[in-house]
Amino acid sequence: MNRRDFIKKAGLLTAGLSVSPVTSWGMDNERLVILHTNDWHSHIQPFSTNHKKYPGAGGASKRASIIQEIRSKYKNVLLLDSGDIFQGTPYFNQYGGELEFKLMSEMGYDFATLGNHDFDAGIEGLHKQLPHASFKFLCANYNFKNTLLDSHVDPYAIIKKGKFKVGIFGVGIKLDGLVPKDLYGNIIYQNPIKRANETARKLKSEGCDLVICLSHLGYEYKSNKVSDVILAQNSNHIDLILGGHTHTFLKSPQKFSNQSHQNIFINQTGWAGLNLGRIDYEHNSFGMARLQNYSYKKIS
Repeated sequence: MNRRDFIKKAGLLTAGLSVSPVTSWGMDNERLVILHTNDWHSHIQPFSTNHKKYPGAGGASKRASIIQEIRSKYKNVLLLDSGDIFQGTPYFNQYGGELEFKLMSEMGYDFATLGNHDFDAGIEGLHKQLPHASFKFLCANYNFKNTLLDSHVDPYAIIKKGKFKVGIFGVGIKLDGLVPKDLYGNIIYQNPIKRANETARKLKSEGCDLVICLSHLGYEYKSNKVSDVILAQNSNHIDLILGGHTHTFLKSPQKFSNQSHQNIFINQTGWAGLNLGRIDYEHNSFGMARLQNYSYKKIS
């Protein structure tokens, strides 16, 4: 089988697949539905049926079917990813990320940030695969000047979904010590808390109803290493952090208080494409209000 036929067969054609049972959410088309993933690590296919922990769970085609089902009910849907798309199965070793980006494009991802494993084939390897991604990468605390990624990764984006004006930006973990220097080259790491607050303030000043941070910092550590929890507690103007890196399974978004004693939520969906995170928002007389969160445990 040639390369093109294999990729096509591996999951780009999802028509006719059965959709996993989903909760009935009604037909409130005016709400904003945020779907998100993190750390799916090239898990294109489901886990084997005899896997000890996740028998038959996951799989890109099943995720695509669930996303399609949700989009059929709601018109204001955002689909986001918090990094570490690459590395973890032979698909990445064979195709270098081409299949992952093509699948995400077919699913209609809007934005993603970069994880440390997304540099496993070097800046050159990542840059080579970018034409296969219809979505945009965001990272506010990596300076890409003097690299191939300069002008290919934006610090933030603003998107309109119906009556919702949403600001989205990314922050990444310190690559030094996690990624060999020759793979990340001249990328300059900047303080994620400082850059996050600067970016969130700008997005709020531009009239965004909701500011979302796509983070690959990790949920929480025993040390004082910068994490989503530390970022949340030291932030202003960020409403929601969608995290990655630590493969943390959260049953629902965790609520914290920011520097102004306002609520900020953090969510993370584990790893390997086992869950599709969902958080709903709507406008009320006080602004944006979070409604509910749904997570698809062991997509099957």
